Amino acid sequence: MTDGDRAEGLTGETLATWASLATLLEWLPPALDAPLLRDAGLTHFEYGILYALADAPDSTLRMSELAAYANSSLTRLSRAVARLEKRGWVLRRPDPTDGRYTLAALLDAGRDVFRAATPGHERNVQRLVFDRLTRTQQRQLGEISRQILGAIREEGGWQKR
Repeated sequence: MTDGDRAEGLTGETLATWASLATLLEWLPPALDAPLLRDAGLTHFEYGILYALADAPDSTLRMSELAAYANSSLTRLSRAVARLEKRGWVLRRPDPTDGRYTLAALLDAGRDVFRAATPGHERNVQRLVFDRLTRTQQRQLGEISRQILGAIREEGGWQKR
């Protein structure tokens, strides 16, 4: 492709910013996965499942709600929850209020794994993201992230209760 073939669009500082963000989106997930896998045998995605369940009332969520938190298809989520279930960390069962739904519940062993993994994971997030930024930049990152999330989905992303 020559410059003449390139459609008008991202150039200069905008292109440089996009390239940095796109690279971040590619590099951050494995940088979050590696220590979790090494220390707890969890991917960041699986850690997120345990986090959402630990934060939920009665440590239980419908699979459909958990999929929304995880931005995951039910199929991908179901495979991940099945792995956690095999380890004795999560239990799936029919929703007693509506049998059309399946609940995922965090078991005590899963809570123990989550609690043990959290300090190292938080140190890694601190090291990779927040230690590199000033307080003002951290607030800006939060606002920028929320703005981009709002452009992707009206309901926005997961929020701490």
